Amino acid sequence: MFQNLTGSTTQISLTALRAFEAMARTGSATAAAAELHVTHSAISRQVKSLEQQLGTRLFEGPKHALRLTPRGAKLAAELHPAFDRIAAAVTHAKGQSDELSVAVHPSLAVKWLIPRLGAFHQAHPDIHIHLIELPTHAETHRGADVVIRLMDDDRMAASGAIKLMDNATGPVFSTSLKPAGEPLAELPRLAARTQPDGWARWSRNSGMGLPPSGPPRLLAHLHFVLDAALSGWGCAVLPWVLVADAVRDGRLQAPYGFAPDGGGVAIMLSGSEPSRAQRVFHRRLQEEARGLLPAPENLGTSTLT
Repeated sequence: MFQNLTGSTTQISLTALRAFEAMARTGSATAAAAELHVTHSAISRQVKSLEQQLGTRLFEGPKHALRLTPRGAKLAAELHPAFDRIAAAVTHAKGQSDELSVAVHPSLAVKWLIPRLGAFHQAHPDIHIHLIELPTHAETHRGADVVIRLMDDDRMAASGAIKLMDNATGPVFSTSLKPAGEPLAELPRLAARTQPDGWARWSRNSGMGLPPSGPPRLLAHLHFVLDAALSGWGCAVLPWVLVADAVRDGRLQAPYGFAPDGGGVAIMLSGSEPSRAQRVFHRRLQEEARGLLPAPENLGTSTLT
């Protein structure tokens, strides 16, 4: 007797919709599988099943660079807030209004956020932070109350994100290294696989040419690159937010300053009205961001000897 209450959508699998939404949001089947705790092949099967049920392609392009079709993008835009509301309803039902799930890029978490959470917990012991790893290209995460990531200004405007601080990048290397001549020519270059064009972008943004060099040594993430630079492996172009502490305490030298890159550290709060915990956490991050001033592009070059 209840057969017609949901119309033709009764044949659409909620599991398939969830798999598609996660893949569309994170940008890959691998990241979606990690979030949903299933296999890559399970995500692919569910998305393919959904395409068959809907009679339309949701993704297009080669397997290593899939992108949403126009219909896929429209469906994803409708599903994102719907699943957000479900996640929020479950959280509220558990009475967890003072618990915050914070999705953040690993490098920002390791090198900026986590070192500052101890003071936050001392000041606000009633707010419990649960950290979630945000995939490289994702701008939202299912169930997250707060998302923090590096983002360019255009994407911030389009997504409604709030800028915590401007971003600037610059070459840094360990103070234990004493190059005899031009550091950019002598020192091996380091780069992250997630941002392999970091050196070229800094050169364009700063207006400084790069001397000839071999290919950079690639590491998995920016925080790996930072640790390698601190250990004296070579020179790396890194965001000011990640290296500010190390530059200020003398572990890294930044003889060329930092060039603005047209982006910044962004924060996104879920829900139509921020909770008390979200507001408190946001204010604290704003204070931490102000603590990174003065503007890194104005740093002098006195560390080069």
